[in-house]
Parts: sequence; C-alpha cells; structure tokens
Amino acid sequence: MNFLACDLGGTKVLIAIYEEVNKDSPPKLITKERYLSAEWESIYAITKDFLKNKCKNKYFPKIACFGIAGPIEKNSAKITNLNWEISELKLKNDFHFEKVELINDFAVLIYGIPFLKSNQFKTLQSNTNNNNKFEGYHTIVGAGTGLGISRGIISKTKILVLPSEGGHIEFAPKTHDEWELKQWVKSYLNIERVSYERIISGEGLSNIAKWKLSKEDIRDHPFNKYLEEAKDSKIIEKSLAGKICQLAKAGDSLMAEIETLWFNAYSSFIGDLAIHELCFGGLWISGGTAPKHFKNFISDSFLKQFSNKGRLKDIVKTIPIRIILDEEFGLHSAACRAKSLLNIQ
Repeated sequence: MNFLACDLGGTKVLIAIYEEVNKDSPPKLITKERYLSAEWESIYAITKDFLKNKCKNKYFPKIACFGIAGPIEKNSAKITNLNWEISELKLKNDFHFEKVELINDFAVLIYGIPFLKSNQFKTLQSNTNNNNKFEGYHTIVGAGTGLGISRGIISKTKILVLPSEGGHIEFAPKTHDEWELKQWVKSYLNIERVSYERIISGEGLSNIAKWKLSKEDIRDHPFNKYLEEAKDSKIIEKSLAGKICQLAKAGDSLMAEIETLWFNAYSSFIGDLAIHELCFGGLWISGGTAPKHFKNFISDSFLKQFSNKGRLKDIVKTIPIRIILDEEFGLHSAACRAKSLLNIQ
C-alpha cells in the first residue's frame, strides 16, 4: 500500500509517496517534491499540486502523516512561523484519505530513530553501558527555522512519544555578551520575555547579527545591505542565517564571531537539556543546522560547552550524543509513522 508523508516547516515543505516493504524495514521512497512555504497559501494547495501535477494522479495514498512545525490541538494545528491553519478532517475529506495524522515535526522524529542507518548519523559521545542505541529514553533537539525538542521511549515492540515545546523556555544568559544580546532582543522585538528559540534558531542567528551590526562602529559592514533587502522580502529574511554561515566560512571575522556566539549558546543549552531529561538512550541533534555545523559539533569546543555543568558534569558525560546528518530525516520519520498507522485499527 502507498502512503503519503510530509515534513512541513516554516521555510520548506517536503512531501512524498512511500510504500511498505515489510514490517521490519524502513518505508521505500517512490517520489518526493520540495516546496518553499512562503510561496504557497496553504498545505492544501501544496498537497493538491503534489498529487495532481507532480504525481499525475498515479498514486492514491490512503494513509497520510504530516509532521507540523508547531503544537497540535484537537487534531488541528497553527503553524508557528506561518499564517497557516491545518485540520486533519479537512485533509481527510479533500484528499479521500482513510487515516490522517498531524504530529509535531519534532515529536515524529522519535518514530524514525529505530530505522536509522549508520550513514545517517554520527556519534559524538558514547556510553559503553548502552548496547542497543535504539532502545531506552531518547531526546531530540534541533535548531532550524525554530528550536524543536521531543522525547520518547523506544522498546522492541512499542514507541511512546512525549512532545515538548522546550524551545520556548526563557533564555538564560551566561556571559556579558549574551546578557546584552537578550536586552537588545527585548527592545528590538518589543517583547518582555526572550525564549531560547529567539536566540538558537535561524531567526536567532539573524538576531545576533542585527544586534552586532547595530553598534555604531560597524554599521558600514556589507551585511547591512542584506538586512535592508530582507525588510521587503520574507524569502531573503529566511535566507539571512545561511548567508551569515557562508560569509563566516569565507573568512569574515565578524560573521565568524556571530556564529561562534550562537553555537556556544546552543552547545550549552544542549548540555542543560541533557541534565533535564537524563536521556540515557541517547540525545540526538537534528534540525536544519546540524549538518551545516557538523565540524563544530565534532570539535572539542562543543563537548566543553556541553559538559560544563558543575557538579553534574560527570553525569552528562555518560549520556550518548548523536548528530543526525540526513537533512530529510523529518520526512523519513513521517513516513515511518505513516507506515505504523497501517497496523492501527
């Protein structure tokens, strides 16, 4: 049987048709398409275009799973970073699905873990006492358009997913620069509270750059041109984080400083999360920025920031850390969840 999987993020939408091979194997990809979220009015329009124009009505999936960038309430969702509303019932009626599930885009990742292949992830810190990497209590964290977190318990026969909106915990500065940044973000966005997502995300990296460039002595930096262009274009605004990384890699010292501040805050947050969750099955780093910052994650700097937890430093050193390198792991996981829905009556 064919089924549809979708990874719906604030920046892009990946949608695909899969088929089941057998119960113990990952789903087999048949066809997929990538859409830019900002160019479409709704997920309904994207799904219609995919099934009618891209698939030419050759496939008629009866099961669908949509990983959504935001919380799910009463089988409906509002996309956190888009002005979209999505309903399971409307999807079911419009496209004649027998089963539809909306699930948080990070919660769904738990379903993909048991089917990960060795080339899809890299171990940063291991635990010799954990012989089966796919069993136990797991936590996934990832910075992309937003900052996602999910938890889950994986056994040989069952997966229990525990969704989280932990990326919206209030940002706790640890340095003078981080304190100054937090005050600036409050003023710039006219808000009273700054969450970690305002700092550790694509938007957060842009916020750090805007803060740095607001200082009078560096207002003539060429990146200001991109900031001006971004005021009139959502697409350019969403591409600012990638531009910062590109310039840092090319040798721009200011952009490198901005990227380092962002990465240090992220590394420390991941360590705090490890203490909070005690996820001895594994702490997984995912999201759009994970493969792009792979060299940073395998550096001594990451583990130093991660494990700098005072009296609990020895505990966090026993938690396995793995980074997911597959940039389409969200789509893969939605397909794994859709596959499991085949067996639910």
